[in-house]
Amino acid sequence: MGSYSQFLPLVLIVIVFYFFMIRPQVKKQKDQKNYVNDLKKGDKVILTSGAHGKIAEVGDTSFLIEHESGHKTRYEKSSVSLEASKALNTPPKA
Repeated sequence: MGSYSQFLPLVLIVIVFYFFMIRPQVKKQKDQKNYVNDLKKGDKVILTSGAHGKIAEVGDTSFLIEHESGHKTRYEKSSVSLEASKALNTPPKA
């Protein structure tokens, strides 16, 4: 019984680490992937670089983004910022 009680604090640390660090990160990655896969032509996005634009074309691994100036640039899907894009597309609360 005594040898098991030595490992109990270590096991508790691993469990706490999993629920507070690993699990939320995996959920965030899953949400990001689902959001990017659901984007379509005409959606407004903000990229992780801070660039704003509207999706002009959707490819397998990239988007063609049209900027306000009319220029079009191709970006990887992974460069879309989930939090910033959702904030852009959510109407302000009154």
